[in-house]
Amino acid sequence: MDINKYIEIKPEILQGKPVIKGTRLSVQFILNLLANGASFDEITHEYKGISNNHIKACLIFASNSLDQTLYYPLAG
Repeated sequence: MDINKYIEIKPEILQGKPVIKGTRLSVQFILNLLANGASFDEITHEYKGISNNHIKACLIFASNSLDQTLYYPLAG
């Protein structure tokens, strides 16, 4: 999936947070909905114009972001 078709980052929209293209719905907001138990169907019903592919793109974006992050163990 080409997430650039669904996700954009523009400094003038939500201070540069990644959002679903053409909206002010941030990737973080969608992930929070999912984390709190919302289903794909509930999200697409509540936010017209959002498809399952938009939600999948949010998940892929988050996964890619974590993939590109370096982690260092905390000293114990």
